[in-house]
Amino acid sequence: MAETSGKAKDNPELRTFGAEVRRLREGAGLNQAELAVLVHVSRAYISHVERGRTRCRYDFAERLDIALRANGEIIRAWDDLLEAIKSIRYAAYFVDFPKAELTANLIRVYETHIVNGLFQTERYASAILKSPDDVTTRMTRQKQVMSDPLPKIFVVLEESVLHRQVGSADVMREQLEFLYELSHRDGVRLQVLPTVYVEEARAAFAIATQADRSEAAYVVTATGGITSADPADAANLHVRFASLQAEALNVRDSRALIRKVIEERWT
Repeated sequence: MAETSGKAKDNPELRTFGAEVRRLREGAGLNQAELAVLVHVSRAYISHVERGRTRCRYDFAERLDIALRANGEIIRAWDDLLEAIKSIRYAAYFVDFPKAELTANLIRVYETHIVNGLFQTERYASAILKSPDDVTTRMTRQKQVMSDPLPKIFVVLEESVLHRQVGSADVMREQLEFLYELSHRDGVRLQVLPTVYVEEARAAFAIATQADRSEAAYVVTATGGITSADPADAANLHVRFASLQAEALNVRDSRALIRKVIEERWT
């Protein structure tokens, strides 16, 4: 029996809820078919919920929470989903960028001073964040965003990041080895920007693009960062990112430079 209040368009809010259901299901050691038996629906319906293809009713969210022993986590996620659906659109400067990043199918990142959080090793993150809880949050975010299906990810990283010591030399070697490995992954395009003046190279930023082409952007500032879902801001950052890519080394040369820095500076 279909436990849905009607087929819904694929959107970031539904996909965020579905990702939470999938995380808790996998944490419980269940596959989709096993969960479907416990809550009396088809495996296909579980798949639709996890992929953000349908919005389930509150009573079904309760059944999921009980079956997965989630202690209310699915109920809270459902409540968050409902509040998001009530909003017609994101306010221009009130968008949750980590959620947009989690459901994006395309991510563009420009980094100026440190390795982006999505690509940090745990020890590198620990040297920056200090708080174990913050490190755990970052690692969880990384695992969720970088899991299958992996979004397309384009990265422009300033060369100085490869040389700037964060933690010990061993931490840096491990971090750059991780970047080198990431650069070989399907869907990841990592380019290094040489230490040259580029007008567009002013502040680190990231853009998360959804399947429906809606976008959210995050720009780093001296006191934290600014989030935006304003199309004009995204368009401006697209132009900047294209210019930065044009000035950066190609993927193969970037990979070779990372290997060179590992061997010459961090070994």
